[in-house]
Amino acid sequence: MKNLLFLSLFFATLSPICAGEPIQKICERQKGHFIFAGGECIEYATISGEKKGIITVIVHGTWKEGTDTLSRYTPFAETINMATDTTTIAIALPGYSRSSTNHLYALSHNSKGKPFATKAYIVFLDQLIQAFKKRYQATSVNYIGHSAGASMGATLTGYHPSLISNIALAGGRYQARGAEHDKGLLFIGDYIDKLDKKTRYLLIYGTKDSISKPNISKDFYTLAKKEGLDITLVKVKDAGHLDLDMTDTSVEAIEKMLE
Repeated sequence: MKNLLFLSLFFATLSPICAGEPIQKICERQKGHFIFAGGECIEYATISGEKKGIITVIVHGTWKEGTDTLSRYTPFAETINMATDTTTIAIALPGYSRSSTNHLYALSHNSKGKPFATKAYIVFLDQLIQAFKKRYQATSVNYIGHSAGASMGATLTGYHPSLISNIALAGGRYQARGAEHDKGLLFIGDYIDKLDKKTRYLLIYGTKDSISKPNISKDFYTLAKKEGLDITLVKVKDAGHLDLDMTDTSVEAIEKMLE
């Protein structure tokens, strides 16, 4: 039913001559910026930079399904672009802005627990990043994630080592809270001995974050250090969870990592 609904929405905007086209072609014919990956048609915003062969991808966290996350994250992408001069891409995950939900639910879907920690979402994110690498002919990927976007990005560095060169993680979750509580879910802690030592990690936490409490980042930082990872921990004083990635302290730390 979801596939039929998605297709009907697309076909309603296309002429009959296009009706026989594969869904990927239909996706990429849409007005604006769209990319097809993992069976989903993903809307994104891009700001071009002068540095060649490098892209910076920004991934948001959980919002109410249907939220236009690009209206919030495009200005942030512009800020990062100006600070780093790299082509910067803000993406809208399935169910946000005009991105599809053919196979995946929005992060906020109330009956799906923690979709950001499922293998299906990690595989999708892997395919999406690789699709962007191909589209922009990039050899190096930087990643900035907030909340669920941070959790997924962190796990991806274990699922597909070497895919991401530099990763900034703000207010994420990095380890399971027990096999029974998080059965079947994936976190970076599950891959701790498989991570690429060349990847640089930036962990950002807010001292007043009640969703991703400071000890979550601190504990993973300690574990990562013991494993010999290149990791930096940044404290944002008096910052809560919302917009933690957009604070001046966070942007300065990101800029330093990417310089």
